[in-house]
Amino acid sequence: MRNTQKIVAVLITCISILFTSCNSEKHTDTPPNIIIILADDLGYGDLSCYGHPNIRTPNLDKMASDGIRFTSFYAAASVCTPSRAALLTGRYPIRHAPFNFGPTSNDGLPLNEITIADILKQKGYTSMAIGKWHLGHQSEYLPTSRGFNSFYGLPYSNDMILPWCPWLSEDNKLFLYEDTIPVKEIGFNQENLTVDYTNKALEFIQEHKSKPFFLYLAHNMPHLPISTSKEFIGKSKAGLYGDVIETIDWSTGEILSTLKELGIDENTIVVFTSDNGPWQNLPDRMLQRGVEPWYGGNTGLLRGAKNTTYEGGFRVPAIIRWPGVIPKGRVTNEMVVTMDLYPTLINIAGAQIPNDREIDGYDISSLLKGGEGVSREMFFYLKQDKVEAVRKGEWKFRCTESVGRELYNLKYDPSEMYNVADDNLGLVNELYQDLFDFSKETNAKMDTIIPPKVSNN
Repeated sequence: MRNTQKIVAVLITCISILFTSCNSEKHTDTPPNIIIILADDLGYGDLSCYGHPNIRTPNLDKMASDGIRFTSFYAAASVCTPSRAALLTGRYPIRHAPFNFGPTSNDGLPLNEITIADILKQKGYTSMAIGKWHLGHQSEYLPTSRGFNSFYGLPYSNDMILPWCPWLSEDNKLFLYEDTIPVKEIGFNQENLTVDYTNKALEFIQEHKSKPFFLYLAHNMPHLPISTSKEFIGKSKAGLYGDVIETIDWSTGEILSTLKELGIDENTIVVFTSDNGPWQNLPDRMLQRGVEPWYGGNTGLLRGAKNTTYEGGFRVPAIIRWPGVIPKGRVTNEMVVTMDLYPTLINIAGAQIPNDREIDGYDISSLLKGGEGVSREMFFYLKQDKVEAVRKGEWKFRCTESVGRELYNLKYDPSEMYNVADDNLGLVNELYQDLFDFSKETNAKMDTIIPPKVSNN
């Protein structure tokens, strides 16, 4: 009898090991599908899982409870074009110097840059870009020339039309593109963009469910001018802006539900984040066109906003979900940047990271899987072609001619309320040198402020 029990026990153990091995191989042997959902100008405080009291985001909240939520996740720039360029190349935007391409631009992301779609294509991935591109609208700069098999969306920001941008001419029309062909003039008729993009995303997922795919879904919302379809108007408790965010939450829910229905949920990594912080103190040209002042979004407890180098411009919501690999319900304050997605996702896909250029992203795959990961030592805050600030551990140093030297301890003061530069002159000198070294390496400009003298006593 005892021998029989031993044999049964051994069989159970063997079956358990075999099951675990097979379950593991499901993630290691088959390259996972990759979905990046990028909101436009979404603030750190705009989701309910990041503390908004009135906007309801149950699908994103559930995504966070099923995966990992970041509290110190940074966009690589606080405006659209350079942020997107950095995400897709894993490099600080100062290295390829895009700022803000639009309808009058004749160039785009330099053609010698290698996008994540370029790399994944070599591994057999089918890729699609949906939504806002903003990295050049000439045919050679559009997604289908940058590694993506197809494109459906707007070539630049949804506000780049008259009268929103008074410097444009009547000839600068805003069109919806399919691949390289402008197929429909959009203008101000943007109410159905989020729903339309979502339907295209679902079609793409369904068509490519049997082989690895990469979907880059870059919503135009909540970039001004905001709008959403009729079925979402008045649904939130936070006005039109809340309706727009809740539409994006619905969109995310539709994608996650489809993955489950198709049986590919556990072999798909889904990333949700924003390209930068929201507008605040809206320009007069916007207010004069009937835009409510609160349409600019919410940075929560963070100071600053879009187009600044304070935390509100760079620190954004970020959630990553990969069932069976990323432990559920994790919250991390590790310093992570959108550039880190590039080497992380490329390595997970089993592809090769380019070795002929500086890649500024870090592979955070071990962090995602429950380990400590590779800690980022520093992050530099760029404003166009100028470097204005650096974060090193819990300290952030900001150096501008308009304000002077600022030093904040982000562990205790994420709102950047208390400038302690005068009490930490040695640290100020150290971080000033880090800024100076980075400016020399990348040819970034830097406001020249003579560092303080430190007493030897």
